[in-house]
Amino acid sequence: MNLNQIHNVYFIGIGGIGMSALARYFQFIGKNVAGYDKTQTQLTAELEENGIKIHFEDDVNLIDDSFKNTENTLVVITPAVPKNHTEWNYFLANNFTVKKRAEVLGIITKDTFCFAVAGTHGKTTTSSILGHVLYESGVDVTAFLGGIVEGYNTNLIGSGKTVTVVEADEFDRSFLHLHPDLSCVTSMDADHLDIYGDVAAIEESFREFAHKVPADNLFVIKGLPLEGNTIAVNVGADYTAQNIRIENGFYVFDVKTKEGVIENVKFGLPGHHNLTNALLAFAMAKSYGVEVEKIKSALASFKGVRRRFSFQIREENLVYIDDYAHHPTEINAVHQAVRELYPNKKIIACFQPHLFSRTKDFIDGFAESLAQFDELLLLEIYPARELPMEGVNSSWLLSKIKNENKRLITKEELLISFKNSDATVYVTIGAGDIGEMVKDVKKVLNEKV
Repeated sequence: MNLNQIHNVYFIGIGGIGMSALARYFQFIGKNVAGYDKTQTQLTAELEENGIKIHFEDDVNLIDDSFKNTENTLVVITPAVPKNHTEWNYFLANNFTVKKRAEVLGIITKDTFCFAVAGTHGKTTTSSILGHVLYESGVDVTAFLGGIVEGYNTNLIGSGKTVTVVEADEFDRSFLHLHPDLSCVTSMDADHLDIYGDVAAIEESFREFAHKVPADNLFVIKGLPLEGNTIAVNVGADYTAQNIRIENGFYVFDVKTKEGVIENVKFGLPGHHNLTNALLAFAMAKSYGVEVEKIKSALASFKGVRRRFSFQIREENLVYIDDYAHHPTEINAVHQAVRELYPNKKIIACFQPHLFSRTKDFIDGFAESLAQFDELLLLEIYPARELPMEGVNSSWLLSKIKNENKRLITKEELLISFKNSDATVYVTIGAGDIGEMVKDVKKVLNEKV
């Protein structure tokens, strides 16, 4: 497919974080862009503010006539769209060019030098750090990201034509459509078992992705069953973060490489998982040839990603952090970072589970990770693309959590519960629509000051 011959790009599921990055890209290069999504969100509002038309009913009549020309229209779909979607079936029945997001990313990046960041956790932050480092260092880069990067207020960094950074998404084996030159794998935990069936299938898919580049061009967390350059914190590896200390709210550490030690690297995101993400970006940028001093400067200026340990309030006696975590490993990482920063403070967390299947598959892991907070509020499961499963609900999860200070609440009760709490540190966690409540939570908590 020749993208130069495409004038119109229509997105089904345009409000998705990965889809919206592609929408911004196509609008930037001069294409006519519009789309459908089932829900209005902050992301869709931002796209509409940029002049992209979006409707929220599955109705072919709402599609502008300019997108009904099969010769010059590309239709991009997200895997989350149900098979009976009316608009999708209209485009299929009329022989439009219909492609998944990952396929389109593969086409865009095929003729570029492509950095691909894979992993069941950490890929959004790692790819955002890497995109920021390359952009700040003067590389001709475009980074397609799965999160809104603070300081840029977008999930698309740069407008380069020769270098790309992409999140290599394992969902639906999407990352196998990419053509990477340098890759990394942040993690290979069990996830998306509704797609893969078992852990062995997930690992095999990651191995297939890893083999797209030579071992010298692959960067992996030490301990993963892949052959490549190893990354670790406080443990011997090809790239090791060591001599770690906290100064004025920043991590300061040294990076030990095969060539020697790079001292006093500064990075502002809390949590050892974020140190690992920064180290991966450091190693990939250095391997590409970016000067070490430029990498250090860019790492120090990275402000983070919206909904990734995102400080909403950071006062002496009141802290509010919002995070996208939706897997037990990610919740553990959030807890580790919060405890490290606020070891003697009372921490209350509100978690919204994401997907019935994920809750069922990792029920014991969720129970264990959530029990670590001083007080826990639990919302009902956000279904996303799924239909309910019998017996799988938040009451079941709550019964497994070994913590006396736990409650099942509604979204309406969340604001009241936070308002009446005597905690110092407040955390909202989850990948569902709890993210749409952040502004209201922040407003209620600010009234306590």
